[in-house]
Amino acid sequence: MRLFLQWIVAALAIAVAAAVVPGTHVTLIGAFLAAAVLGVLNLFVKPVLLILTLPVTVATLGLFSLVINALLVMLASALVPGFFVAGFWTALLFSVVLSLVNLLFGFWIRET
Repeated sequence: MRLFLQWIVAALAIAVAAAVVPGTHVTLIGAFLAAAVLGVLNLFVKPVLLILTLPVTVATLGLFSLVINALLVMLASALVPGFFVAGFWTALLFSVVLSLVNLLFGFWIRET
């Protein structure tokens, strides 16, 4: 049940971030699919990318992880129909807004 709630919250966060960031578009089904795809990408692909780019990430004091997040958002946009991100800078802004919205929703979930 908790996993299902987290999936719904992630889809809602994607919908909110898409509404806030210009250059992004998401449908209802696309938000749910994007939440699932981003979850899988963050689970399997992101750790490998973080290890491969560790020297660059350390040299930039962790800021390169934002670039990795943006690239994962762009990959999810390419894989999921109904989820569109215009370009790299849009994906970067989208990933930052998505992180903030997930943070806020995370506080809300912990309280309930």
